[in-house]
Amino acid sequence: MAERSVARLIAPPPLLHYVQRELGRTPAALDLADIDADLVGGFLDHLEAERNNGIATRNARLVAIHSLFGYAALPRARPTHPARPGHPQKRPDSTDVRFLTRAETDALLAVPDQSTPLGRRDHLLLLVAMQTGLRVSEITSLTCADVELGTGAHLRCTGKGRKHRVTPLTRPTARLLQHWITDRRAGPSDPLFPNRTGGRLSRDAVADLLTKYVPAASATCPTLAAKNVTPHTLRHTAAMALLHAGVDTSTIALWLGHASTKATDVYLHADLATKEKALARKAPPEVGTRRYRPSDSLLAFLESL
Repeated sequence: MAERSVARLIAPPPLLHYVQRELGRTPAALDLADIDADLVGGFLDHLEAERNNGIATRNARLVAIHSLFGYAALPRARPTHPARPGHPQKRPDSTDVRFLTRAETDALLAVPDQSTPLGRRDHLLLLVAMQTGLRVSEITSLTCADVELGTGAHLRCTGKGRKHRVTPLTRPTARLLQHWITDRRAGPSDPLFPNRTGGRLSRDAVADLLTKYVPAASATCPTLAAKNVTPHTLRHTAAMALLHAGVDTSTIALWLGHASTKATDVYLHADLATKEKALARKAPPEVGTRRYRPSDSLLAFLESL
């Protein structure tokens, strides 16, 4: 098969950036023969070690590489495939659910300076994220028209699969949102949480907020320093708060927009408090802690040795 430019085949951008860095060639100058199994393996390691991507992202990139070379091999069978068979997909040991405790959420919410417009925006964004459990893409796409602040205050959003759902708001949060919208004189189509120019915030912008605020919150709540807090951590925090409040997983699944309770069951596995309560209900109430206590004659015998 005649060599083809990798760029013309529209290779995944992260792969192109990595190959350019390693080989010192622009994507337009690359040929398929330049990408071998060792280079793909280094790219997969780079995703986890340098970009801090999870196993799911790593596997998704590997699928994209398979598709790229599968398409390239259509005219004539390619003798070697750099992504096969030496780079199988990884399987995670377990689902890692990171969430914040009540003390950690309080510390994080106290950091933004609410005397400034940006500080008020950031405080409200974090508060809404940790109360509603909306995905970061759902939060950044909210407009002022998506907020209902009357009786039964709630947010309307469109989640995965274009599914519409409604998430309730607490009265204090609804009041803060009312003041926020009124003070900005925002119109119905304006973003609820705008950037500096009035447009929509990006996913990276929300991640940058956490990068800025979490270290500051760690000063008053040291446990935050050991946690990798991402926008999705705020979603997990909302789910765990509901679980600790006694809300069943079926309701939590509807709240978060999960297709079934299977995705919500991970919170049961991650919640040690729920397991301890279950253990307490299971243990016979009459069983107490008993210790062996030797008799006086035994102690006298032991002391005589």
